[in-house]
Amino acid sequence: MMEDHKVKVVVTQSDCPHYAVGDEIYFTGACIDTTKSAKLCMVALNAIYPFAYAARRGGSVKPTPVQCPDCAECVKFQVMLDE
Repeated sequence: MMEDHKVKVVVTQSDCPHYAVGDEIYFTGACIDTTKSAKLCMVALNAIYPFAYAARRGGSVKPTPVQCPDCAECVKFQVMLDE
């Protein structure tokens, strides 16, 4: 069985009313830790999912911003392991 790593996603830029710079979203295994996390919309989840999944499974996550595909309200996220 593969080890699950904890993952943190941080908002680094936001023109969206749902996010502020510095908001954090935490994943523990396959689930969002709702006790520690900012809200997460479905469109943003679609953007960060492949990177959060790779980090969770131990893959390399380079420090590259991930942008939400909602063009009208740009949000950029940074996906990293939660140490």
